[in-house]
Amino acid sequence: MDEEVDPDDENVNSVLVQEYSELFHILSSQSPTVIMELCEMMPGRNVGRPASADSPAAVTELIKAMLEYYRAASPADCADFLQRLCMLCENIPMHLESRLVSVAACADNGSENFNPRLTNEKSSSLPAEQQLIKRPRIDYWEQCIAAVRRLLLRRWERLSEHLVREVQLDNVWVSLRMPNRGKERPDQTPGSADRGSRTPESDGDLGSSESRVTLETFLQGCAGKVTVVVGQAGSGKTLLMSCLGQQWAHGLGPIPSTCLFILLEFRQLRLLSRPLSLSDLLFQHYLPPESGNDEKQAIVDYLLSNPEHSCWVLDGYDEFDSKLTRQEAQGEVLGPEYPLPVADLISGLVNRQLLPGCTVLVTCRLRDVMDLEGVSDKVGQLLGWDWQEIKEYVDNFFEVKGESTNRALGMQAADLLLSNRHLLAMSSLPALCNICCICLKHLLLEDKERVAVAQSREEERKPETRKQETEKGLKGVWTAEERRGSSKDLRVDGRCQIPTTLTQVYLTVLGAFLSRDSDNRGKPEKATTTRSPQRLTPLSQYRSELCELSRLAWRGLEENKMLFMEEEISQDVLELSIRTGLLLQVELRHERGMLVNAYCFIHLTMQEFLAALRIMTSNDVSDTQLKKRFSLKTRWMTKSDQRTVFTDSLHLYVCGLASSHCTPTLMQLDRASGGKGGPSWVQTRQNLVLKLLKNLCHSNSLTGPKILELCHCVQESQNKQLAKEVVSTRPILELRNIRLLPNDIDAVAFVVNSAANSGVGLDFRACSMELECLDVLPSCQYINSLSFRSRKYGDKLAEKLSSILPKFTTLSKLEFCVASLTATGAASLASALQACPGIMELNLSDNNLKDEGINHIANILNKLPKLVSVKLGQNNTSLTAVNCLIRKLASNLNIQHILADGKKNVTVTFSQNSVTNSHKTKSEPAINLLNQEWNKSEMQKLANSLVRWPALSVVDLSGGQWDVETLRTLTQFLPKFSVTKKIILNGSCSSVEGLVVLTALMSDCPSVMELHIRLQSSSDPKDPIVVSIVFSGGTERPANEVSKKLCLSSCGLVPADLEKVWRSLGTSSDLTILDLSSNCLGNKSLKKLLDVLPRLRNIQEINLSNNDISMEGVAMLAGALCSHKNLTQVDISNDNQELKLFRINNSNLLPSDISTICKKLVRCHHCLELDVSHSSLNDEAIENLLKALPKMLSLQRLNVSHCIASAAEALVLVRCLMLSHRVTSVELRSQSESVIHLDRVKAEQSSCRLTHFDLSSDNLERLLKILQEGPLLSALDLSNNQLGDRGVKHVVDSLPGLKITSYVNLSSNGLSQQGLLDVASTLCMCDNVSDVEVCLGAEERCLIWLRQYGGCEKTLSVRESHLQHEHVVRLAEILSDCPSLTKLEFKNNLLKLEWIEDFLKLLNIGERRCTVSIEEYWIRAEEAFGLVCRCLELSANIQTIRVHHTTLHLSLMKSAELTSISLVDCAVEGHQLAPLRSIMQSCSLLAELDFSHNILGMEGAEFLCSVLPLLPNLTSLSIGSKDRVTVNEKLSEALLECTSLQTLNLSGYEIEDTAAQVMTRMFPRLLSLNLSHCGWSAAGGLQIFQALGQCVSLEGLCLDSVHLDEDSRVSLAQSLRNNKSLRSLKLNNITPVMEPLEVNGVHLLAAMEGLTQMEEIGLDSWRMTDIEVEQLTRLLPVWTKLRKISLSKNKISDQSGDKVVEALIGCSHLEELHLSSNHLKDLTAARMALVLPSLTHIRVLDISDNSIGREGSLSLSKAIMYMKSLTKINLTSVGTSELCAVAASLAHCPLIQDMGLGWNNCGDEVALELAKIFLFCKKLTRIDLESNNVSVAGAEALAKALESCPAFQLIRLWRNKVSSTEAKRLRDKDGRMNFSST
Repeated sequence: MDEEVDPDDENVNSVLVQEYSELFHILSSQSPTVIMELCEMMPGRNVGRPASADSPAAVTELIKAMLEYYRAASPADCADFLQRLCMLCENIPMHLESRLVSVAACADNGSENFNPRLTNEKSSSLPAEQQLIKRPRIDYWEQCIAAVRRLLLRRWERLSEHLVREVQLDNVWVSLRMPNRGKERPDQTPGSADRGSRTPESDGDLGSSESRVTLETFLQGCAGKVTVVVGQAGSGKTLLMSCLGQQWAHGLGPIPSTCLFILLEFRQLRLLSRPLSLSDLLFQHYLPPESGNDEKQAIVDYLLSNPEHSCWVLDGYDEFDSKLTRQEAQGEVLGPEYPLPVADLISGLVNRQLLPGCTVLVTCRLRDVMDLEGVSDKVGQLLGWDWQEIKEYVDNFFEVKGESTNRALGMQAADLLLSNRHLLAMSSLPALCNICCICLKHLLLEDKERVAVAQSREEERKPETRKQETEKGLKGVWTAEERRGSSKDLRVDGRCQIPTTLTQVYLTVLGAFLSRDSDNRGKPEKATTTRSPQRLTPLSQYRSELCELSRLAWRGLEENKMLFMEEEISQDVLELSIRTGLLLQVELRHERGMLVNAYCFIHLTMQEFLAALRIMTSNDVSDTQLKKRFSLKTRWMTKSDQRTVFTDSLHLYVCGLASSHCTPTLMQLDRASGGKGGPSWVQTRQNLVLKLLKNLCHSNSLTGPKILELCHCVQESQNKQLAKEVVSTRPILELRNIRLLPNDIDAVAFVVNSAANSGVGLDFRACSMELECLDVLPSCQYINSLSFRSRKYGDKLAEKLSSILPKFTTLSKLEFCVASLTATGAASLASALQACPGIMELNLSDNNLKDEGINHIANILNKLPKLVSVKLGQNNTSLTAVNCLIRKLASNLNIQHILADGKKNVTVTFSQNSVTNSHKTKSEPAINLLNQEWNKSEMQKLANSLVRWPALSVVDLSGGQWDVETLRTLTQFLPKFSVTKKIILNGSCSSVEGLVVLTALMSDCPSVMELHIRLQSSSDPKDPIVVSIVFSGGTERPANEVSKKLCLSSCGLVPADLEKVWRSLGTSSDLTILDLSSNCLGNKSLKKLLDVLPRLRNIQEINLSNNDISMEGVAMLAGALCSHKNLTQVDISNDNQELKLFRINNSNLLPSDISTICKKLVRCHHCLELDVSHSSLNDEAIENLLKALPKMLSLQRLNVSHCIASAAEALVLVRCLMLSHRVTSVELRSQSESVIHLDRVKAEQSSCRLTHFDLSSDNLERLLKILQEGPLLSALDLSNNQLGDRGVKHVVDSLPGLKITSYVNLSSNGLSQQGLLDVASTLCMCDNVSDVEVCLGAEERCLIWLRQYGGCEKTLSVRESHLQHEHVVRLAEILSDCPSLTKLEFKNNLLKLEWIEDFLKLLNIGERRCTVSIEEYWIRAEEAFGLVCRCLELSANIQTIRVHHTTLHLSLMKSAELTSISLVDCAVEGHQLAPLRSIMQSCSLLAELDFSHNILGMEGAEFLCSVLPLLPNLTSLSIGSKDRVTVNEKLSEALLECTSLQTLNLSGYEIEDTAAQVMTRMFPRLLSLNLSHCGWSAAGGLQIFQALGQCVSLEGLCLDSVHLDEDSRVSLAQSLRNNKSLRSLKLNNITPVMEPLEVNGVHLLAAMEGLTQMEEIGLDSWRMTDIEVEQLTRLLPVWTKLRKISLSKNKISDQSGDKVVEALIGCSHLEELHLSSNHLKDLTAARMALVLPSLTHIRVLDISDNSIGREGSLSLSKAIMYMKSLTKINLTSVGTSELCAVAASLAHCPLIQDMGLGWNNCGDEVALELAKIFLFCKKLTRIDLESNNVSVAGAEALAKALESCPAFQLIRLWRNKVSSTEAKRLRDKDGRMNFSST
């Protein structure tokens, strides 16, 4: 740092010598004209310019000569030269120019031979402009710097007055952060010339977030840059910037003393509203000039010419109320005199539009850094104090602040602070550390006072009393009261009590500050020697003052301000606040530059805390305002975040104040705020906060930072029930990508420890975490899983973690992955894990363990008895590590699977032999080593390891690198392996040589049953080589049961290769299946095969497809099929086939070929399938096939798929219905799947499907003729045949002559509205037509349902058909002629109100009862109400009318009286109901009103009050509400007057106390009461529950989601005991507030013992304990009439579930059983298999969201087979994918309509089973298979099954393994296949 030098002490010639090199450098950069002008000053120099002066060498020589001359010249000449140099030269550094001018002036003034004339002559030779401007500019600049120095020194003197310890920049630590600098902004760092001799230090490695330097070092090299210092509120940013200014003023620190230091505070800048210029900002709001405008202009001009000579410190950007804008592109430089808004002015500085090259230093909080992205060059974050710095500060505080008598408190204070998480976390910030010290001093002094009082009392006690108490203590006979009385004044463990939450800390801090008031102003004096019971706390003493301060704080929060003017605060409160230190005085410069006093709270958190007090103690703050402020804050920052001055801690304090511990304090303050001081209002506000917090606990969308914030909130509330709510909805707390501190872990521990035995997981993914956090982690007592994922985590963290792992006694899962763990860390973890016997899952993947680390882990795996899974992939390992695992785990009896996929994935899984599944057969382990680089040596090592294994089910060595020698090595060891299922070697064999090596295994290894090899793919050459070796399963089989299969498909074999294969096979005469398809064998190899066929005694199937075999060879094979007794299948082009299959595909079959093949096959006496699909058949060939059909008596299936192209060809095949009575179905589709099924005997019924043909009128006529002459049909499907209206009419006109028993499908035939009318007319024309469904929308649908016998009730459904008025009129005419019509459905047909009116006018229903439903989007609100009124006016036949959502429902009967009006959930408002009054008055028999879920409001209540007395026969009223509406006294009185009322629904209402008092008087006459989701006060609720006890006739009671306190629960229990007539009781999701919860449940259940008439019981979301379940099982045998029971969301264990199901055996009438979202497993499922078959009436079964395993699914399937009444089953997320048996069992449920099988990871096998049951489950309408593992194959099978099920509605297949392209294709094929999420 340059030191200031007194120019008077310097010699001008010596200064020139000192600055010689710098002057030479400056002069070298000047123009030759300037050099020559300076040279002319030397005596003896000729005036004029030499010719050589322009050359660089000549100029250099002139400069040197000139400087040498003046080194020795007289001081006056030297001074004159330096003055002239400063005037003429450019780019002289300011500090150098100032020095030269000053020393030259002193030399001139002090010269003894001073000659005024000479001086004047010299001066006159200078340019006049330069003389007038440049010299004064420098002088003013120096004066300005001096003034700033004085300003900053005064500022520092004021700020440092009360400092506890000295502030030094080299003791403040900064963490370097990577700035996000815009690429387009050039670096403005000054060059070396601009900076003089100062060289900036390196910026350091900004890429490392862990690097830290001192603030002094960080600020080195900030010249010309934008530097950002980040710190939390209270970290000392403002103090440090003032210290920086003080150092600059003393010529110290990183900022050059020659720079102008401009310190601006954003807290002041935010007060400036009018536009300012740079000059205004500098002189009006920083340093007002003492002189006039000339001085100001001179300083500004110098600043503009030398911007690098200024340093702008912009402090506290977080306190600015505007955002700085960033210029994306370099704009024009802004003028200094141009007025701009303050935000734009500061943005101009930061963006280099003002003073480019100046130094800018900005301080802010971390969240504000994003505003400075792209402009900041350096970013550093102030680090908090560690415990050593905190202790040092505490010691200093008590030495400085306290008197000598109090210094001893320092040690105790430090001990207390360091032991309390909240105080320790606060104290990491200097400002809060000071507050904590004040708090501790207060507590310690109070404690000292309490001890003195206790000792004084002890002294006053009589010796006899002390003796008696001593004896009692020794004998242990103290009473509880005596014990409390003797210890209430004593400290715990000899230490004073420290608050347990942050909120309580701030309450204590507030009391500590108030206790500092030296002027009590008449308030009661504090006792010093005795403790008075009436002694007032500081908070109670200053209630009114706190009220005003809290109001001030809240207003500041609302207005986003932290500074308050003097006039905003009353004088006495201001004086108190300043005396106590709660408010600090701040000096502000007003808009016009005047200094004024403002005030702020001691810290922002104190303002937020006082604002929270205001919220909780004053009704000035509404619930809405509270809800708006109550939200969890994330630690992640986005640019869209709203700017705020505050720390976002308000919600924490609100949660803390909601604790019951704070209730007394809040009630005291409530009185001061104008409240009544009672507990009611305060507790209501506290309950609201707890409710908001509970809603957040149940939210499933919280990110990691918000989950952590929620934990802090719950900890503040000290509510353990809320803590349980957090973990109950989140089995794993995902704390991701945030910085964690020890107090964060402490908050998490509070939540986790509420989980008790259920356990919680912690996921620390990408979190920054100090090792101290792990010291706190063991305080989490019920951790079952720990996950650490971050490259930041390495061996140090692992070593620390290892020291605490044994403390987690419930830990079952550990993840330390995607990290930087090496073998060293792995060794530490392995050592610790041995002390964790409960560990089940271990994940160390994606680290750097290498082979050594894997070895450490492998050594302990056998020592962990409960281990289930180990993941070790991506650890830079070789095959040595994998072989190590295989070798060391060979003896492990629990090993299940080892998977190693290259180096990416290494996973080991184990099975568990628990007590419940010990009877199961344990499967052998499997080993998958995929994509490895094999060679002969590695294969030998592996083979030697595999030989050690006693049994293996599967060994998969697919992929990687292979050669024939490696393959041969494996086959040599293979007979020694104990493999029971198969070895997979995909990719291992690439030549015929390798194929022959493998084929030899069929004879060399007797246990090999099958060998499958495919070397190439015809469809995709990239398809992998497939090789699998299948074994016998580890059991010996009789010789006659041995079945061996050799499959050498797509291997490119030629006849010569086949010879090698035969030789390698040897004498394998036991071969049963031979597949040589897709090779190049031809007829030559076929003949050879037929020669050896007699020797293959056991051969059953031969596949020679795609081998260039001619028709001659086909005939030879057909003969072989018939002559060889064991041969069942010959393929030319399934497993246990009862059919013999003869397949010839992709061939051009001539008529003669068909005749020859059929003649051969006629001799076959086994059941036969003939497959000629994808072949070419002409008409003659088809005729020959039909002629042979009656003779082929064994034929069961004829497959002609993709053979039929025209309608004419199809009609020829349809004739088979007449030619053979064995035909059961004909399914023909143009160029698609086409099959004819036959039976061995005459079929009773057939079906015909002829689709996707273009049927002309002639073809249609021929078809109908065939069908009329044919057999009885169950169904006729003519969809997608382009019939049009004319063709459809022809079909429906022919219906009377067709013998059809089930349905006719005419969908997708281009039907219009006219065609619709023709189809509808069948209801009148055909007596046996029962239902007609027509939809003309995107999915055109036309179905006519028939019954075998007439006289049935009839239904018409018309959807999306765009009907016009004339169509509606015609429909009314048609339907009026249909006497059996009972139901009409119109949906989304764009009907208008007038058309509906005309329809009702014209419809003649006769004497029958008919229901009509009309759904249109516009039937809502006013239109819905108008429609109801018009219908009632027009028709006298309406018995009931109802609008539900957008659907009108009418029940019509001739001359019927209106009995019911319902307007449900259709947005009707109360003021619209008035016209109904007159209608209701005329309806004397009106018995039911339902206005539920509308917007009735006060007008609706008034309407009800006026109309209810007019309805003498009203028995049912439902006005349930979605929104909370109040039932007032007037409405309740109206209900009371309605004497006939028996059913009442008030769900969702808020019932006032007065209303409850009136309304309960009507309870005794009610039969049904619904009060679900209702709210009431404690008194009102108690009154309601007590009144229920008088309802002796009540049959139905619904109290879902009501709030029960202890008194209400007791009253409800008593009422249930009194009521013996209840048939339906719903208590779902009731929320008792008293603990323990299970006691409440037991009492309520015990009260139900007398309810013997119970038919329906709902107990969802009770979270039943075993005690409650046991009580329930005692009740179930009593409820013999029970029809429905719902026990969902109860966490019922498997053992308890077993007992519940067993107890149901006596409920023989049970129809619905709901057990979803529990913990049911195989034991309960096994019990269901025993009990459910006896419950023959069950229609609905819901056991979704449980953990039924494979054994449980088998048990369940056995139960389902006997449930013949089942209509709906929900098995969503039942814990197993093996649901094939369940799916198959559903075929035994003929009434099943709805199946839910989602979220089970089921594969195609389940889909295939479901496809089979469609044939048996004719009423099935919906299947939910979302989020499973169904592929295109499974979806295709389901789509195929749908073709024969026109009544089916929807299959949900969202989130399956079907690509979007395939999903669209299937969806287009059949719209009932739904792949979307809705």
